[in-house]
Amino acid sequence: MDTSRQYAITLDHQDPLQRFRKEFYVTKDKIYLDGNSLGLLSKRSEQAVLSILGAWKNDAIDGWTMGKHPWFYLSEKVGEAFAPLVGAKPDELIATGSTTTNLHQLLASFYKPEGKKTKILADELNFPSDIYAIKSQLQLKGFSPDEHLVKVKSRDGHTLTTEDIIASMTDDIALIILPGVLYRSGQILDMRTLTVAACERGIPIGFDLCHSIGSIPNYLSEWNVDFAFWCTYKHLNGGPGSVAGIYVNEKHLGSEPGLSGWFSSKKDKQFDLEHQLTPAPTAGAYQIGTPHVLSLAPLIGSLEIFQEAGIQAIRQKSLALTDYLIALMEMELSEFGFKIASPMEHLSRGGHVYVTHPNAASICKALKDAGIIPDFRSPNGIRLAPVALYNTFEEVWQTVEVLKQIMRDQKYKKYENTRGVIA
Repeated sequence: MDTSRQYAITLDHQDPLQRFRKEFYVTKDKIYLDGNSLGLLSKRSEQAVLSILGAWKNDAIDGWTMGKHPWFYLSEKVGEAFAPLVGAKPDELIATGSTTTNLHQLLASFYKPEGKKTKILADELNFPSDIYAIKSQLQLKGFSPDEHLVKVKSRDGHTLTTEDIIASMTDDIALIILPGVLYRSGQILDMRTLTVAACERGIPIGFDLCHSIGSIPNYLSEWNVDFAFWCTYKHLNGGPGSVAGIYVNEKHLGSEPGLSGWFSSKKDKQFDLEHQLTPAPTAGAYQIGTPHVLSLAPLIGSLEIFQEAGIQAIRQKSLALTDYLIALMEMELSEFGFKIASPMEHLSRGGHVYVTHPNAASICKALKDAGIIPDFRSPNGIRLAPVALYNTFEEVWQTVEVLKQIMRDQKYKKYENTRGVIA
């Protein structure tokens, strides 16, 4: 492969998505490779927030039902915009809550221990917040997490095998919660095969799509997944604390959720103010409280961009960027002890590359001081996420060049090899 800067520039000239870069606030003299933690602000998101603020300013209470984006229906409207990204029907989607509160809602709704089926199956590589929520729900129902939380083991510390997950779907499993894409290694799980296996065993299955939505295509309805949940501030560029999402398969709709609230109501019944809930016949029933309108607003703009770009084109460029990054690292950095822990196969690799190094924390600090924003993951991992909508091939080339200089000159040694408060 050509390792010259000019080759990277040529790839950028051939990029059909290059026009979207100007939609984002890209900081001059910095290369941002942390979009899998917090995506950049787009100009359309900024305008959407200003529009919602304007409605509050000018319409006050009437903003709930008037204007371009009536707040009373905004969660449903944004939820519908998730449809092409997760492969679901509009009624199966709602924008609401946060990742962990939504998981609590789904656990309360779908975890129904009965007889010997009392355990929840997860994995040992999952993000801690999911595990905390599962343990909480087990304890609320009187079960010991030590005995009733089953975690699939990893063979290499970075990935999971489909065979091991299916083998763990034993007769005592009442519910399965798995990541669609593992947050460290970026491995894509075979959600379709796992859902078929769970269905054959009569076990409801749900997926955490935090590192999946906006980076890879999903087909939840086609796969017959029972439920899914995700945040929107990573690849979807919804901003810090932006409202999360829920998918519930249509076969489960029409009943009362595990955790009910005012906004669980059917819309035309909500203001009857009855003490008997009439649940929405859609995934809207899984809302609990009043929507966070100002945190929904950025998604109006960001999801417009995804609609125009198309998730298939985004995925194609994402793979090209990560392929290029991996190839350059193997050719230019082989002598410095980096190990690529992400899967090589396209079907198994998400939107970021995960590399390990004994000095990962100090290397990340050196990169940041050099104007390149990576992501450290304890104990020894570096996540690099070239995002299709706003990163370039030339930025990938520059990153590897800077990293090579840091390692050759041992610049990382002047930094402590410990994480910061947020890492």
